[in-house]
Amino acid sequence: MSRRAWVEQIMGMPISIHVRSDCVDDPRTARAVQGAFADLARMDDLFSTYREESQLSRHHRGELSLARADPLLAHSLRLGREAEALTVGAFTTDLPGPDGVRRFDPTGLVKGWAVDRAAESLTALPGASWCVNAGGDVLVGRHLHVPPVGEDAAPWRIGVEDPRDREKIAAVVPLTVGAVATSGTAARGAHLYDPVTGTMVGRSGSMTVVGTTLLWADIWATALFVGGPDTAAAFSRHAADCQSFAA
Repeated sequence: MSRRAWVEQIMGMPISIHVRSDCVDDPRTARAVQGAFADLARMDDLFSTYREESQLSRHHRGELSLARADPLLAHSLRLGREAEALTVGAFTTDLPGPDGVRRFDPTGLVKGWAVDRAAESLTALPGASWCVNAGGDVLVGRHLHVPPVGEDAAPWRIGVEDPRDREKIAAVVPLTVGAVATSGTAARGAHLYDPVTGTMVGRSGSMTVVGTTLLWADIWATALFVGGPDTAAAFSRHAADCQSFAA
């Protein structure tokens, strides 16, 4: 079995797609990978807060209503409201902008959601297992009709960075199907917003969640890092398919 990796710069970060298969050089593999990258680029075009022409930026300027925008923008608003309710308010898409004014900003869920959507094209690759790494958050999977035996069943080993020494690995998560997301301050400093206190969270450490989808693994990782005991209790109630650990 062969392995091949592709990397593109999307959403301001390197996103890599790794495929293990006897047919990594098959044109179908190349089409599936490029389709996944195209889906990620489309989400960036819609939701980028750095591009003046993105639909989200136009919405912020009052030039584009949600009713006239791509339906994915309204969908992201619904996802944000659902996440806020489930996490007892620890996760929000109502975030302060550079001017300090709070406005609709689904940045915290778009990356995971985009990867989940993009990876759908990879699940159709015959006899393949795959891994998408988006800035350290990872989704892995396999062809739905391949039995989990033999070399193809070998798990991807996903390293979780030590937030206090980024040259070290705090844990390794072996995973065949699912997602791993980590939130904290080691890489980007105090960038996570606490809706309860109205401040950015600056403490050290990180929270990692292993789940079924990268969307919800990422949402819960952020919520558990930001929130308190009520959010941890909500995680136990609403995320039975997930596991979490702090570093």
